[in-house]
Amino acid sequence: MNFKKNILKPFRLKLFLLQRMPMGFFSALRVDRIDDVGATVSLPFNTITKNPFKSLYFGAQAMAAEFATGILAMNAVMESNKPISMLVFDMEAHFRKKAITRVSFNCEQTQEIMEAIKHTVKTGEGVTVKVKSVGTDEVGDVVSEFYFTWTFKLKTK
Repeated sequence: MNFKKNILKPFRLKLFLLQRMPMGFFSALRVDRIDDVGATVSLPFNTITKNPFKSLYFGAQAMAAEFATGILAMNAVMESNKPISMLVFDMEAHFRKKAITRVSFNCEQTQEIMEAIKHTVKTGEGVTVKVKSVGTDEVGDVVSEFYFTWTFKLKTK
């Protein structure tokens, strides 16, 4: 079955999160969009995701931001039909505003991720790609920006 279609189905997403990313399950992450341009993952403001300062915990934001980039990478790896390892190599974060509502994280770099994986498949060399995930609150204000450097490498047997 198609990864993009499955991850958008609430029941299948919950199963995926429960099996592979339990904190995403318990914090109620939601995949709002995944397409040829990018992905959007949202994180609710609730008891599990808030910190003692009554805002979204930075770790919960990092998890959602990484997932927005990671589902694009996972989809591209699956579409390549090659055994490719993927790993976050580096992360940078900037916080712009206190997050006190649901926050949606957008990554619009599907093509850059696909090109990196194509290069890995073609050359056999490891490749890195830096992608951006921007978190916006319910009124559209940017609350945080995350930059993840993903590495992709063909698996050796």
